[in-house]
Amino acid sequence: MRAFAAILAPVLAAATPLGISGQNGDTPSPNEIQITSASSSGNGCPQGTVTTDISPDRTVLTFGFDGFQTYIGPGFTAADKTKNCQLHLNLKYPGGFQFAVVESTYHGFAQLDKGVTGTFYSTYFFSQDAAATTTTQTSLSGGGTWANGQVYTKQDQIPTASVIWSPCGQSGILNINNRISLTSSNSSASGQISDDDATVAFTQQLHVSWQPCKKI
Repeated sequence: MRAFAAILAPVLAAATPLGISGQNGDTPSPNEIQITSASSSGNGCPQGTVTTDISPDRTVLTFGFDGFQTYIGPGFTAADKTKNCQLHLNLKYPGGFQFAVVESTYHGFAQLDKGVTGTFYSTYFFSQDAAATTTTQTSLSGGGTWANGQVYTKQDQIPTASVIWSPCGQSGILNINNRISLTSSNSSASGQISDDDATVAFTQQLHVSWQPCKKI
């Protein structure tokens, strides 16, 4: 079982890395933020291949994956080239505040022959406003050190203009749709992007910014 960790505290109350801040410096207390439940969907995390574990203080969520791997090359099908897994996090936070995801970090493993390119997309949105989304992507070009396989890091720095805010109130559903896609200009080349076999092989940290809800 591979592992994925969504660590929502204490970074939920961290300083704003992109300069977005609450009025008068007001931010909610970290102990008022909780993950109430979580689920996943997609061909990268079909039913029966995912485990979830929420820490006792409900601030750390760990997903374990058995099916979120992509492959390309001789012997693999078109369906093996791309996989997606959407995470659904039900969050509880103080009334009168809303937050925006502004930074996210991923780690994983990739082995890519020359001519193979792997692209990792992440789309963020809240269910209450599904039309407002922001997508980041990181591409890895095969060959060189990637031919032998190594750990990679995907660092999302979401531009201020693309920031999406949670609903005003005391709860929100944050969706993170992760998709990995492989392409190749060499039919004999092969490659893979998958989770490592370490206890926590694929981790994500969410850094968010808070602001008080505006009175109507």
